[in-house]
Amino acid sequence: MNNIGLLISCPLSPYLEQEPENSSKVFKIWQFEDRNQFFNTHGNSIRAVVGSSAAGADAELIETFPNLEIVSSCSVGLDKIDLDTQQLRSIIIIKPSCVHHHYLLLMEAIGVLMTYPKNTYLEQELEKRFNLFKFWTVSDKTQFLNEHRDIIRAVVANPIVGADTELIESLPKLEIVATCSVGLDKIDLPKCIEKGIRVTNTPDVLTDEVADLAIGLTLAVLRRLCDCDRHVKSRKWKEGDYQLTTKFTGKSVGIIGLGRIGMAIAKRAEAFSCPISYCTRTKKPNLNYKYYPSVVELASNCQILVVACSLTEETRYIINREVIDALGPKGVLVNIGRGTHVDEREVVSALVEGRLGGAGLDVFQHEPEVPEEFLCHENVVLAPHVGSGTMETRKSMGDLVLGNLEAHFLNKPLLTPVV
Repeated sequence: MNNIGLLISCPLSPYLEQEPENSSKVFKIWQFEDRNQFFNTHGNSIRAVVGSSAAGADAELIETFPNLEIVSSCSVGLDKIDLDTQQLRSIIIIKPSCVHHHYLLLMEAIGVLMTYPKNTYLEQELEKRFNLFKFWTVSDKTQFLNEHRDIIRAVVANPIVGADTELIESLPKLEIVATCSVGLDKIDLPKCIEKGIRVTNTPDVLTDEVADLAIGLTLAVLRRLCDCDRHVKSRKWKEGDYQLTTKFTGKSVGIIGLGRIGMAIAKRAEAFSCPISYCTRTKKPNLNYKYYPSVVELASNCQILVVACSLTEETRYIINREVIDALGPKGVLVNIGRGTHVDEREVVSALVEGRLGGAGLDVFQHEPEVPEEFLCHENVVLAPHVGSGTMETRKSMGDLVLGNLEAHFLNKPLLTPVV
């Protein structure tokens, strides 16, 4: 990535010269004896020039820096700036009272494309700090990308809309994809690696909320909580007591994927005295949980099967007819992973035919579309992909995305790098 280079064209006060160094790569032009060599070496990295009434930015200086975006003067007058060249190059002119603010202004000039409105807090903060484009508001996306291809340097993705090959190829200046999720299945990682594009995600901060929801869905299915709610609100209670349900405590829980979220689910289920078993690519050391090398074996030996693994080609449709039949007519399927972990047609068929006891689903293959057949079963509880959907967690995820973007554009280590 190119540095955010800031050129100071004449000596300013020590404070003004020092402050930007905390935020940008600062060059003081009077310290270089061979300016032509300096221009040849650093010309592409300079994106802002700061001057004063003594020296500003004439046409020759402006033309020297092909990536120049901002010219600023610490004086009221603009006579030291070539305004004709500035207008021709569409360069922004600002007059801050303190050069330290140039960091913020440099950030504001960086084009960031947000793909989908999943996090209001993040959207608002991005608007404050960057030149934000909201992809979901664009009707003609091809035309938009053609017009802004040289401006957009970052993409903020999420589990709904990420960064596929087509989008990445459309943005030649793209430097980083920061997804507001743990999963990376919506991002073309090989293409990012090929083009040297950095990728970050938001692990850890959503672990507890997703694990909580997995337990909540399990309880809701087993105790028919949603149907109980409808029973009371429709005044049917007056006609008789609700049917008996089945308990959660003591039931065997099998977990596909025992990463951060899977482990958090296991710890919660243990509090309900549930025996825990799991299936992962390899057996994990120093665990008392029963390990099964295949999902079919796991499903055959548990009453509640929870999908908590990453989505890969290996795990796509990992819940198929064979697994569902192994889980059986009293078994419950819970999915807080990704919609395409599950063959929804087979789940629907199993529910209709009584080969599956129930399902708690937070994710679906074609969100926000949901199969009609899921809507009419009292033993199915549905949630609109809200695993991380608490105010606290969405803020933490947003802050992590912002932190990664700012770290990248300041040449600092990324907080949660993937690529």
